Amino acid sequence: MKYYEENSAAMSEDENLDVESDEEESSDNKSRNANNQYFSQAEKRAHHNALERKRRDHIKDSFTSLRDSVPSLQGEKASRAQILKKAAEYIQFMRRKNNSHQQDIDDLKRQNSMLEAQIRSLERARQTGNFGGGESGNEVAMESVKSDVSSHESSDENDENERRNKRFKTTTY
Repeated sequence: MKYYEENSAAMSEDENLDVESDEEESSDNKSRNANNQYFSQAEKRAHHNALERKRRDHIKDSFTSLRDSVPSLQGEKASRAQILKKAAEYIQFMRRKNNSHQQDIDDLKRQNSMLEAQIRSLERARQTGNFGGGESGNEVAMESVKSDVSSHESSDENDENERRNKRFKTTTY
């Protein structure tokens, strides 16, 4: 019981101190709050200005990066409208170029599959010995394959030359 009384007396003293210190803090806070409202508005404005400056710098850096990515604008001074226009033209040019390359790839794949089919038919003919005329038949079959391959190559070269000529006509970069 004695322990409880001593502790409760100590607790009541602490409570009184806490209350008094809370009252002092609240009067200090009132004067601080008036200053804080002024500072908080100024701080908010400064923070907003800093964020806006950062946003504008990011946009400026992005335009610079875009300008440097377009070959016809590298190292030149250009307006934002010019940068956007040239970048759009360059993207269209690169799309056409990619499509042309894809057509070349598709043509080569078709040619590859035709050659593989010819190889398989020759291997089957060799296994069965069915060349249609003995040793001279083998030579005839090989000459036939060679002429097929060379005719495909020459037509593919003509197609490729036509594509290149078209590309060079449209190429401005």
